[in-house]
Amino acid sequence: MNPNRIVSFLQKRPSDFTKKDIIEFIKTERIQMVNFMYPAGDGRLKTLNFVISDEEYLNTILSCGERVDGSSLFKFIEASSSDLYVIPRFSTAFIDPFAEIPTVTMLCSFFNKDGEPLESAPDQTLRKACKSFKEKTGCEFMAMGELEYYVIAEDEKLFPATDQRGYHESGPFAKFNQFRTQCMHYIAQAGGQIKYGHSEVGNFTLNGKIYEQNEIEFLPTNAEDAADQLTLAKWIIRNLGHKLGYDVTFAPKITSGKAGSGLHIHMKISKDGKSQMIENGVLSPTARKAIAGMMVLAPSITAFGNKVPTSYFRLVPHQEAPTNVCWGDRNRSVLVRVPLGWTAGGDMSCIANPLEKPSGIDTTQKQTVEMRSPDGSADVYQLIAALCVACRIGIEMGDEALKIAEEKYVNVNIHDAEHADKVAHLEQLPDSCQASADCLAKQREYYEREGVFSPNMIDGIISQLKSYRDGSLRREIENRPQEMLQMVKRYFHCG
Repeated sequence: MNPNRIVSFLQKRPSDFTKKDIIEFIKTERIQMVNFMYPAGDGRLKTLNFVISDEEYLNTILSCGERVDGSSLFKFIEASSSDLYVIPRFSTAFIDPFAEIPTVTMLCSFFNKDGEPLESAPDQTLRKACKSFKEKTGCEFMAMGELEYYVIAEDEKLFPATDQRGYHESGPFAKFNQFRTQCMHYIAQAGGQIKYGHSEVGNFTLNGKIYEQNEIEFLPTNAEDAADQLTLAKWIIRNLGHKLGYDVTFAPKITSGKAGSGLHIHMKISKDGKSQMIENGVLSPTARKAIAGMMVLAPSITAFGNKVPTSYFRLVPHQEAPTNVCWGDRNRSVLVRVPLGWTAGGDMSCIANPLEKPSGIDTTQKQTVEMRSPDGSADVYQLIAALCVACRIGIEMGDEALKIAEEKYVNVNIHDAEHADKVAHLEQLPDSCQASADCLAKQREYYEREGVFSPNMIDGIISQLKSYRDGSLRREIENRPQEMLQMVKRYFHCG
């Protein structure tokens, strides 16, 4: 049932793919081209094309990869010593759904001149974060994302949607359900493990165009695969939008007074294939310690998850986005939410379907915790690596972390005026790229421990965030919609 044609052909899991497998598929299916893709410093995938002339050449590129100019991909690499290798990862192979010529595409990792993984590469940073988490906790760090985006097209003026009421809307009031399902189909063919898709809250018309917000949510998987899937999904959604004449944006702010788009990241901690999130029907000490770690590092996590000035126009009250460092159960006003879990007991399916017998499924395996501050400007690999570090730090803190978790727990809507005294003691999230850079500078030691984030990468992130000089920008233009729209336009295709 796997939609990835290479998986179906080989009858293997992607993690078991070998070079021999890829060559066999290419020869049998008469594939004519191979693409290498790799994430660069701007968070987007870059592409290198190869036309297959013979099996010897195919074997060479799969074995040796190719040389690229690192200084054109990453700002921290000097032009005087910029050559890098890109080496394909066979487990990521898929058929390019947009190529007119039959093409196999693979994601690549970066290697330096000595043939070693590039320490500052986004994917290698995440790999190191996961390795350190495993070594220190004995557990696996798993993740998945909620990818929100707007589709923009000419307004047909038929069955107009209700402004800001698009959540889970069906056609004909939702216009882009078919576009979303086609995106999901392509993402699944490329190896994406999708949970579901739906229309989101944002829905409005502006200057004769309809803006409709949608979301595709993934299933928890190992964190490295989660980052690959999110990055490929953005590439696929943009490409299909272009093909059909739609504009698509993952921008955190779309216009004044309307819902912005986030990139919520759900996390799950597993050991020997079993979730460690629930214990005796409630959130486990391990999960609460991980949350505490995110509370400690929350001020600097925005440096990885909110990378453009308009990110901070989304992180304001009453927009279903967090503003304070706190967490809670089923609470969409907090920074870290513990979503509704299947912990009530009983079998709801049997109630809804009287002919069914109990399934016996262990539903506690589904529990996650959700970080709600990030948005589409994030470098997904850096962001998930930072969250992995934060969760590891919390677990390493032991009982002290449990005290922090108790102090930061909130069970009310923090944006309601009546609860102002309840949240007065809570720390505020940074309000600009400049403020996030300052927070990262103060907390960088956490990320550099165990060699996870390289000092060069941290320096580069701080430098980039400070270059926006936006320390007072939100206060200056938050009530000037025309200037806001100019900012939105500037960062419309971020990430």
